Amino acid sequence: MTTEQREDSVTTPLKGIRRTAARRMTAAWGAPAFHLSTSVDMGSALSVKERVPGATVTDAILAACAAALLEHPAINAHYADEAVTAFGQVNLGLAVDTPAGLMVPVIKDAARLDLTGIAEARRDLAQRARQGSLTMADVSDGTFTVSNLGMLGIDYFDAILNVPQVAILAIGTTREEQVRDGDGAISWRPRARITLTCDHRAVDGATGARFLTTVKDRLETA
Repeated sequence: MTTEQREDSVTTPLKGIRRTAARRMTAAWGAPAFHLSTSVDMGSALSVKERVPGATVTDAILAACAAALLEHPAINAHYADEAVTAFGQVNLGLAVDTPAGLMVPVIKDAARLDLTGIAEARRDLAQRARQGSLTMADVSDGTFTVSNLGMLGIDYFDAILNVPQVAILAIGTTREEQVRDGDGAISWRPRARITLTCDHRAVDGATGARFLTTVKDRLETA
């Protein structure tokens, strides 16, 4: 008996935004991807809630990525037809869990926004994503994507490329860990693992590493 014939089954054809996302995920498996990971002290990023009303750790991450992408334009790019197109404008995609499945709305020109502006844009897009009221314009023209599963308790994961974008950043949960400082003293610090997935056709390891280091530095001084 096939799935379609079972009385207890429900078949839902993918449409619109979800169908487009499914096609992109399928295409992503054809890219020769590699992964770079590092651990970040999240103490400064966690304090953003106290410094900027309405802001979250996710907003601090988005702001760090936007600034880092301006410094490393090779990561703020698309790969298609054996060519790489780097963009001057940073359009940040944010993976959002919704009742209809994963959506990736885009904060347009994110590098021009301060933390308050990023927080406002993120809240608006996430709310409309969960309400099912996003338009194609809301999910188009992304140049880089962030996927944060830290709030779900995931320590580490490799995100799938959101093609034609050449890189995506995955954020794990923040946990208290023992660290040794410069003078040898041991203390507990909130740390998270961040992982960059890159399309090796467009990005080499050194370029990806420099970008990831910049994101780390900006998060630790947010």
